[in-house]
Amino acid sequence: MEGEIINKVANSSLKIFDLEEIYPSNPRLEVDIAQWLYQGFVLREKDFREALKQVDWSVYKDAFVGLYCSTDAILPGWAYMLLTSYLQPVAKRVFLGDKDHLEKSIYQELLLTLDYSSYIDLPVIIKGCSKKEIPEEAYVLATQQMMNYARSIMFGEACSAVPIFKKTFKK
Repeated sequence: MEGEIINKVANSSLKIFDLEEIYPSNPRLEVDIAQWLYQGFVLREKDFREALKQVDWSVYKDAFVGLYCSTDAILPGWAYMLLTSYLQPVAKRVFLGDKDHLEKSIYQELLLTLDYSSYIDLPVIIKGCSKKEIPEEAYVLATQQMMNYARSIMFGEACSAVPIFKKTFKK
């Protein structure tokens, strides 16, 4: 058929690695420890323990939870550990940090445990456009991980990919 449009990308060995596809849909929630501090700066252990017993922890079910403090209070490490002991039975995962740190940590955990064997010696495009906000750190880590497998790495879309890495083979 003359003038037939052929999708060369679909017919090539090129593989797309889309960080949005591995994005877990679990809710992201934060717990600000400042809500339990006396005058926003002092952690009173007895009051803190009592307050934690009154929280409905079920609202954190299957969520990724970030623990942080919105004030400049200096807190003992056990305060976050105690919060974690309440959250661990219900939350998907608990991280230390605000929502930005939470997203970075989720991707770090995912990318370090992902099986990249289907990308061995193939040209790969790490997709750049997404509907979800992907932290830049995720692209850096994805590149580091993918370099151990892919023949080449590009960034963007098939129609306008930026070359990032090309494996050199020793003779």
